[in-house]
Amino acid sequence: MKKVAVGLEGPKRLGVVKDCCIETGVSMQSASLDTIYYQHTVLCQTCMPYRNPGDDVRVWNREQGDVALHIEAGMARQPETKRWIQLGLPFGPKARLILAYLNAEALRTGTPEINVERSLTAFVRRIQDPTRCGKSGPNGPQICVFKDQLMRLSVATIRLVMKTEKYEVQVNSQFVEAFDLWLKQLEDKKSTWVQTICLNPRYFDNLQKHAVPLSERALAALSHSAMALDIYTWLAQRLHRVPYGKPQTITWAAVKGQFGLEYGQMGHFKQKFHIALSQVLAHYQEARIELDRGGLMLKRSPPPVSVRVAVV
Repeated sequence: MKKVAVGLEGPKRLGVVKDCCIETGVSMQSASLDTIYYQHTVLCQTCMPYRNPGDDVRVWNREQGDVALHIEAGMARQPETKRWIQLGLPFGPKARLILAYLNAEALRTGTPEINVERSLTAFVRRIQDPTRCGKSGPNGPQICVFKDQLMRLSVATIRLVMKTEKYEVQVNSQFVEAFDLWLKQLEDKKSTWVQTICLNPRYFDNLQKHAVPLSERALAALSHSAMALDIYTWLAQRLHRVPYGKPQTITWAAVKGQFGLEYGQMGHFKQKFHIALSQVLAHYQEARIELDRGGLMLKRSPPPVSVRVAVV
């Protein structure tokens, strides 16, 4: 087997992230509680679209192992025209980053209500790669791209399915229950966003049991690639659960089924996957992964964010 990345042999164990309990602590990259973000475990094992599938595509399904994801695009009523507007499915890296941010804000404050106006722009400036948006951070149009994905997430309906040995749980809800995200015109003719949203209580309750902590530093470094973000979140929830001394092998067909259904040829997918994986491993250096012609071998590794304190 060709070894592409080796984590620390016999690393000091800082903690274990459990999908069934929200826990936070000190990142292995020295992040504070304010720089830890979260993704739901279902979205760590499945994925939203990498790119816009077209606004006429209203449904997105993905299934992987014991979890399944179903997203339906939604509608919003424009307050000035009083017309209902169809919004497309959330897609790309920005939708993933925003959802991780919303999850983190809700879990950090202990409430599903989030004042986006105060925090979204600051988050976007931190999370965006400065080499891609300028030293001063993202400009207005770039921030509006984030806000477009926030609108799509706010009206989308989701169904999350998690299977166990005894039963299958399905959560039917929306990411967001209520929101005010429309542009408002001020007296000086400038536009501003009145941005208050409330995560759906069912989603928020389930998130508190099934969130995976992530490093903001890694998310920022991978913010240019939806595939890289998906690989990072997948490894974050998977590697620490691999049994000691029992590496798990995943075939290339299974890897492509999870990360590359849109790619026709296996060779093309492998090329893209290798690039994204190398970027992920540069920021998750504790990950112990080997690959060869048959697929990936996953070895027990510490999570990218250690865990100590339970949040209730």
